[in-house]
Amino acid sequence: MGPIARIITVVAGLAGGTVFSQAPEFAQQYRQRIGGAIDELRVIVEDFNAQAAEHHLDRQQALNAYAQSSDDFLRDRGVSMRSTITRYETLLSQQLHLGTAAPVAKPFVLLQDADDVVFANTWRDFVPGVPVSFAGLVWGAIGFIGGWIVAALLGLGARRAVRTRRVHRQVR
Repeated sequence: MGPIARIITVVAGLAGGTVFSQAPEFAQQYRQRIGGAIDELRVIVEDFNAQAAEHHLDRQQALNAYAQSSDDFLRDRGVSMRSTITRYETLLSQQLHLGTAAPVAKPFVLLQDADDVVFANTWRDFVPGVPVSFAGLVWGAIGFIGGWIVAALLGLGARRAVRTRRVHRQVR
């Protein structure tokens, strides 16, 4: 491997390391956003549960009352409320999984079933962090190795292409 190829490989490794080292920070910022979304959804769900209880209904009975209504608006409102409750419960579950996962594994937990809205908003407002944590260093190393391998493979392919051209020129 020539000196230029080595430099390119090191730069690619550093770029990969820098990008991948941000995975734990992104997971942390995502987790914080989940907390905010859960807080807001909790207000809505608890209000719905309280209103149902005032009418001597549990949550499921109240949702069934919406579903059985002859009014289109009320049926649609029931569907919307059911969706809100499902999202709330899904976010609670994901928050629990993110909270109990090892720091290095949190990015994988996030990717398993990320909430589209929370993910998009986290990405939009993402602020990179310095990878001083163990998880950041591990992800940085993974990215560095990945970048190194990609650059090395591209360099290998380029060298073969150059050799093939030289051989074809010599044959002529």
